[in-house]
Amino acid sequence: MKNAVFFLVVIMLFFGCKEETVKEPDHLIDKEVMQNIIYDLSLLEAIKYNEPSTTENYRVNPKEFIYKKYKIDSVQFAQNNVYYASDFDEYKAMYDTVIKRIDGKKAVIDAVIKKVAKRDSLIAKKKRTDSIQKVKKITLARKKDSLQKIKKKDSLLLLKKKPKNAKKKISTTIKSKVIKNGVRVK
Repeated sequence: MKNAVFFLVVIMLFFGCKEETVKEPDHLIDKEVMQNIIYDLSLLEAIKYNEPSTTENYRVNPKEFIYKKYKIDSVQFAQNNVYYASDFDEYKAMYDTVIKRIDGKKAVIDAVIKKVAKRDSLIAKKKRTDSIQKVKKITLARKKDSLQKIKKKDSLLLLKKKPKNAKKKISTTIKSKVIKNGVRVK
């Protein structure tokens, strides 16, 4: 009896360990194409959940878009997905390549974002500097205007407008009085 039970257990293990794989679909999608489908689906689903207004504005359903792009239907995709998932190691390797591809694109996008942010900060700094320079020009223009007003009111300038003969006499007399008396004369 023990031998019979042992024999049955061995037979069950032998047939139970038989590798029953999923049948290959009629329209098998190539491994690289399946990786591209998974990559595109990952991106579109990420966009859908992170920025839902984008897919709603363009009325895009990610799965339907993928089906049209790769000219497949949902049944064909599901059968191929189950087929590739039946071999865990191969399926994991496919997803690892997709993740590496996404990380590579992310690094490129991060570099572009940094460049754009740097450019925007330089533009903002230049605008700020330009506005400061404009303010300085305006204040200098106002100061020049006020100096011109003072020059108009200056009595010496009024004396310069008189004929040349009168000007020479006034200026020599003023100089001689200032020098002789040491007092300022108006």
